[in-house]
Amino acid sequence: MSEDSDLNPLEPGRPIRLEPTPPGFWMTVLGVFAAVLGPFFGFLVGSSMGRGDGDPLLSPLYWGLFVGVVVGGLGVIAAVIGGRRLWLHYHREHRAQQDEVEVRAS
Repeated sequence: MSEDSDLNPLEPGRPIRLEPTPPGFWMTVLGVFAAVLGPFFGFLVGSSMGRGDGDPLLSPLYWGLFVGVVVGGLGVIAAVIGGRRLWLHYHREHRAQQDEVEVRAS
């Protein structure tokens, strides 16, 4: 390639503005996935281990589903905490913009 065919980084074009994800976004997404998929995978693991002999309380199916529900519950907690952080981030930003508009108006 010649130097003439190289891209010039200073050519005008559409500006690209990268913005970071707001705090709490990934925690909310991962919490929702854990809440939804936790019980399913717990049931899948428990049922793949088979039904236990004897006491139903010691059954692998029971324990797999129990662990899945616990993981799902932790996912719900993570989703709620992440959602709260996301909510507060956007409302603080909105409140700061309103305060700025009020200062300019007066």
